[in-house]
Amino acid sequence: MWILPCADITAKRGGFMRRLDFTRTGVSWKNKAREQTSMKVVQTSAAPAAIGPYSQAFISGGFVFTSGQIPITIGTGEVMGATITEQAKQAIENLAAVLKAANSDLGRVVKTTCFLVNMDDFGAFNAVYEKYFTGKPARSTVAVKQLPRGVLVEIEAVAEVAGDRH
Repeated sequence: MWILPCADITAKRGGFMRRLDFTRTGVSWKNKAREQTSMKVVQTSAAPAAIGPYSQAFISGGFVFTSGQIPITIGTGEVMGATITEQAKQAIENLAAVLKAANSDLGRVVKTTCFLVNMDDFGAFNAVYEKYFTGKPARSTVAVKQLPRGVLVEIEAVAEVAGDRH
């Protein structure tokens, strides 16, 4: 008995991607023969450079996946501000610069992951966050013990790339 009347699941089998279609007559594999999406590295001087062996972002499948952005200023490379309000603002502005380089923006963000050193900063962080993310994307916020450079906040995002709407 199948309970999935209209499911379309992509799975990896035999080294390449295939689409699995559930039908009333059973299950069939349709070859997606090498329909692999190409990936593109995003690099911009309008945001702080990665401070480790990773990229600022990648574009794949019509979406941009950013690395976490911390409140570093571009000109000096120093941490911007001492409060969660100042740092959240700078981290979001850095994130916006990376998204712009990927032909996206904060309005196209579908998911963020936010890291806070202190959950007591949650309210002040939300006050800044809601001014920038007016579309209310999905979000996870977690408390962490420590972040790079001793900052209070780090934000990463997944966003739709302009012109790639499906």
